[in-house]
Amino acid sequence: MRNILSILLTAAVIAASGDVVAVSRIEVQALFGGKAIVMIDGQRRTLSIGQTSPEGVKLVNADSKRAVLEVDGKEKTYKPGGAISLSYAKPEHHEEKIYADDRGMYHSVGTINGRTVRFLLDTGATTVAMNKSQAKQLGVDYRMNGEHVVISTASDNVKGYRVRLKSVSLGKIKQRNVEAMVIDGDHPGPILLGMSFLGKLKVEKAGEVMKIRQRN
Repeated sequence: MRNILSILLTAAVIAASGDVVAVSRIEVQALFGGKAIVMIDGQRRTLSIGQTSPEGVKLVNADSKRAVLEVDGKEKTYKPGGAISLSYAKPEHHEEKIYADDRGMYHSVGTINGRTVRFLLDTGATTVAMNKSQAKQLGVDYRMNGEHVVISTASDNVKGYRVRLKSVSLGKIKQRNVEAMVIDGDHPGPILLGMSFLGKLKVEKAGEVMKIRQRN
């Protein structure tokens, strides 16, 4: 006996050509061993296990009780009698371009914990780093929540605090729970955007341009 399952969902799928195709309606009309009848934007498709429709919807598994559909690499199991609305979207991979100033330094505006700051991008810095005044302005309670450390510099050893920032963003690129260092003094001058942020991204320098993009 065929079990009728009506499921509505909104999806964005990748068709065989690689282009993003917006699917506004998927209705699974019938399920039976190894196959499913699926209505996709008004087009009725009979899919066998492992088969992908022209719209990019793949039937991973099916029997008389449930179906597993894959859309844009995401799988979901559906049982008869349920109705689910989902939104599938291809992840965005943002890219930012930072241009060097007349001294060859890369400055940019970003945010820390939602507050606007000015960064000096420094691939030689292990972490995001700021001085104590900057930390106080940003509401970073480094004395209460930070881990006390001693930092060796070229001329001296200085006191610092290892902390975690709720969020750091550079343009449209945003990361959460980013490690940072607060120096108990007036250095560094600008806030350094170091490798605790940049290390998770793809960084390329071409002439006076630094390209920063999210990794695939």
